[in-house]
Amino acid sequence: MVLSDAERRTLQGWARRRRTAQGLALRARIVLACAEGRSNIAVAARLGVNRGTVTKWRARFLADRLDGLSDEPRPGVPRTITDAQVEEVVVRTLEETPEGATHWSKRELAKRVGVSPTSVLRIWRAFGLQPWRTEDFKISPDPLLIDKIRDVVGLYLAPPANAAVFAVDEKPQIQALERTAPVLPMVPGTPERRSFDYIRHGTVDLFAALNTATGKVIGRLSAQHRAVDFRDFLDEIDRQTASGLAVHVICDNLSAHKAPVVHRWLVDHPRFHLHFTPTYSSWINQVERWFAELERRCLERGVFCSL
Repeated sequence: MVLSDAERRTLQGWARRRRTAQGLALRARIVLACAEGRSNIAVAARLGVNRGTVTKWRARFLADRLDGLSDEPRPGVPRTITDAQVEEVVVRTLEETPEGATHWSKRELAKRVGVSPTSVLRIWRAFGLQPWRTEDFKISPDPLLIDKIRDVVGLYLAPPANAAVFAVDEKPQIQALERTAPVLPMVPGTPERRSFDYIRHGTVDLFAALNTATGKVIGRLSAQHRAVDFRDFLDEIDRQTASGLAVHVICDNLSAHKAPVVHRWLVDHPRFHLHFTPTYSSWINQVERWFAELERRCLERGVFCSL
């Protein structure tokens, strides 16, 4: 077997380069060893492979040179869906709706395009399409939207010196629900199960203030969430915050937060400063994330016999 200089350089590169696929690197070493005049048995013993492997790649190289060392197409069912059909599935999903429906089902679209429902689902997955899903959004009409966002985000990223920043809100109407039958624990292959029916043992409101620097939460339970209840919660924050610190409170635009009783309280407590989020923008208040974790980890699946 005789190699050209270009072939030898290419084979040596494949054999040495770390990023080369191991199969291709082995084939390159086989051909290089054969080019030294060694027999198939000697090459097999040197490289730790069987003689049939050496015979195969020697023959492939002699027939097709470097191209012969590439993998041949693997056997299997030939592709039955054309690129045009894939494009049609994607375009129809994005730009059309079927008659009498708001979105395509895989069976309806498969019938229209002439492919199987399974193929439609595979194409949707490949392109990240989920026509059965929808999400809601709300654009804040607040004329001071940008200014308020900058104010709140500024408190998160660069809080004032000698100050504590609290993200504050209420979680109203937390229900104490007792299931009418014992909860059945999870077992392999079956999730936890609980009865649909329940007994409600009342409701309670939770005020929470998340310290954005430490993550500590100040909480207070209340039967209601009126302006006087919010004022009382501000008293609680005042008691639990070091006297030498200014206090910045981030809260939403609930009328109770702007009531006269709250204004009078703020006049008497000049170290407190209220910062209001834009309307319909609770996502910017970090305590909402804490409420979501409380709901997910404690309340949603809990069983409570009393408040």
